[in-house]
Amino acid sequence: MRIGLLILLFIGTTTNANEIGKISELRGNGEILRSQNDDKLLAELALGILSNDDVRTGAGRLAIEFVDDTVLKLTEHSNVVVDEYIFSSTDPSKSRLALRMASGTASFLSGKLSKIDKKNISIKTPSADIAIRGTFFSASVDELGQSLVILLPDADGNSSGEISVTTWSGTEILNQPFQATMVSTFESRPTKPVVLGNLTLGLINNMLLVNKPPEVQEAIAEQENGPKTELDKDFFEDAPDLDEDYLEEQEEISRLDIDLLSFDFLVDLFAILEAGSKKNDTSGGILNGVELKGIIPGYDPVYQTYSFVEGNHVYFVHQGTNTFDIALDKDASSYLNINSAGMIMEVEVNGAGDNTIIINQSP
Repeated sequence: MRIGLLILLFIGTTTNANEIGKISELRGNGEILRSQNDDKLLAELALGILSNDDVRTGAGRLAIEFVDDTVLKLTEHSNVVVDEYIFSSTDPSKSRLALRMASGTASFLSGKLSKIDKKNISIKTPSADIAIRGTFFSASVDELGQSLVILLPDADGNSSGEISVTTWSGTEILNQPFQATMVSTFESRPTKPVVLGNLTLGLINNMLLVNKPPEVQEAIAEQENGPKTELDKDFFEDAPDLDEDYLEEQEEISRLDIDLLSFDFLVDLFAILEAGSKKNDTSGGILNGVELKGIIPGYDPVYQTYSFVEGNHVYFVHQGTNTFDIALDKDASSYLNINSAGMIMEVEVNGAGDNTIIINQSP
């Protein structure tokens, strides 16, 4: 019996030695995708975390506490990959951390790793690299990879450290509580840092991407309207006038051009009430050879609906109070009638015809 007990203890110690942390908080559901053996583990309290784990939440939140007391918290529908984690209390130069924040919202509170060289810490989003000194911060990433990074305060309400947010086009430094920057792509520069005056820790979630704080909206507008660099230069501004058909072709979009942040979930209901059942008979146009009537091709701001052509289909996509993603034969004549919680959208494709699609969506 004694020998058997010793063997069991030895096996348990070997397994735990690979763990870099544990799930310390859990509300709702989540899962861990483990690349070592292609396992999919349901999240549960005290579940061990290993390097290369892909951590995902569904309708729930969880927190991971690493062995150096660093805490990573994920809100609903978030995805973070722990690419590498090494902590050495005896030789800090060997300590390393690499995280990839793929989607959703996560907050990061550094523990003993805050004392190591910041070049040994790599935190990435699809659109930016984040270097830290300290610190306590959050990063929110939407489905297009756009990132909102916020430096959060310490327990006394003071700055928790410093963050540098870097893309190919430049770097911005965050060093004040609730200071934030927004990044659209890795090719674009982060917006000028702004302090979010009405933000609290309880409001750090994915809605910050859907309804950006007014300070962030102003920073984005200032960046878009500010002085242009060589990278922003319009190389066609001195070109001769182009014919109208050519310009129409340039305005066409694809699914990759859809900006999910253009869908304003909070005001969507008000737009519906304002539009009522009014039919839009005047808008329309040609979209990559497809004749549309009743909707502005490309993006219609009233219906908050994108239309675009891919392959043999024309698509209509909307996300808000209700969601639809519809594909119709681009060469057919069709009539599309959508009643979305009281807002009626009627679209004729290639002059309507015998194909009729009717969709009713309740609020």
